Amino acid sequence: MDLSITGLRVLREVAERGTLTAAAGALGYTQSAVSRQIATLEQVVGAVLLERRRDGVRLTAAGQVVLRRAVNVLSEVSAAERELAGLPDEGGVVRLGWFASAGGALVPRALAALRRSHPAITVTSREGSTPSLVRALRAGTLDLALLAAVPPFRPFDTVSPPLRVSTLTERDLCVAVPAGHPLAAARSVSVEDLRGQRWIASSSAGEMGVWPGLDERPVIAHTARDWLAKLALVAAGAGITTVPAVLAAVVPTGVSVRQVGGEPRRLVLARLPRPLTGPAGHVVDALRAAAAD
Repeated sequence: MDLSITGLRVLREVAERGTLTAAAGALGYTQSAVSRQIATLEQVVGAVLLERRRDGVRLTAAGQVVLRRAVNVLSEVSAAERELAGLPDEGGVVRLGWFASAGGALVPRALAALRRSHPAITVTSREGSTPSLVRALRAGTLDLALLAAVPPFRPFDTVSPPLRVSTLTERDLCVAVPAGHPLAAARSVSVEDLRGQRWIASSSAGEMGVWPGLDERPVIAHTARDWLAKLALVAAGAGITTVPAVLAAVVPTGVSVRQVGGEPRRLVLARLPRPLTGPAGHVVDALRAAAAD
């Protein structure tokens, strides 16, 4: 098959971004140019590679096969380009993705320990939603991803081969309340105690920030996109919000964190099912140690 490198790069970008528009923006192409590259690839391989959906696109089974091979091809092409340009090999670089709250304490703690133990390893990282991080793993643009898993702990996608997922820690979901709030002085907090509260929710994720499964229509007093803003609003007495246990050590002054039973959350590390490089193995060890601390 006469596959072009440009076409493979476009396919990888579409697979990672989830929409033709986002892929075009990332590549600096027009959407029609991206569509033409995909159409050419489909003509060459003799199969439909993308399933058009209302919320974007998804790779077909054939598309997954091509992507899996494309990741290896593009990696070798990139290595050749660097070698010809006289640039150092990227074998010591590990690309890490993480969900929002993991960046508040866990990732910085692991990176600080890694700098002390293995200063030659370079870690590049980025925050993302779970779907975007899973797509990036499949596209080969991330080596490792920290993800949050919630009951009933289903697989993150249905693509074959399955991602290799290991649990770093499992803890209950918590609530962050103002230091002067009645719940701050309570020895234990139940779901019943959360009824009638004013909530601070995430502006980009529905009612995230409200206790899941609350059996009443929640009163959302404020919405905010990032954890720092939400916790600052809590400190100001503007309401309460849910918070992962991993952030309990870094909440600002004026905020108390209380556990509420019944909503366990798993912090998991996901990667493609292939052998880890030495540097990636050291990053995994650092993340495990930070999660256990």
